[in-house]
Amino acid sequence: MTISDARKRLTSLDLNQEETTAVTSRGRRVDALMTWDLYESLSETIDILSDPELVEQLHRSMREADNGELI
Repeated sequence: MTISDARKRLTSLDLNQEETTAVTSRGRRVDALMTWDLYESLSETIDILSDPELVEQLHRSMREADNGELI
């Protein structure tokens, strides 16, 4: 979708949960439109994966689950 189209349709766009729409200017992608829920999910995932302690906890939990060590 071009920037001009995005401006005209911004308030009426109906994005699906997993859908991202590229906004282009002169044929080049310059922005991405997505639902707020998808944005928050991506942001939280980046935060978790940026924290070495949380990543280690995640890996430990996955190993425990693989070994059947569930509560």
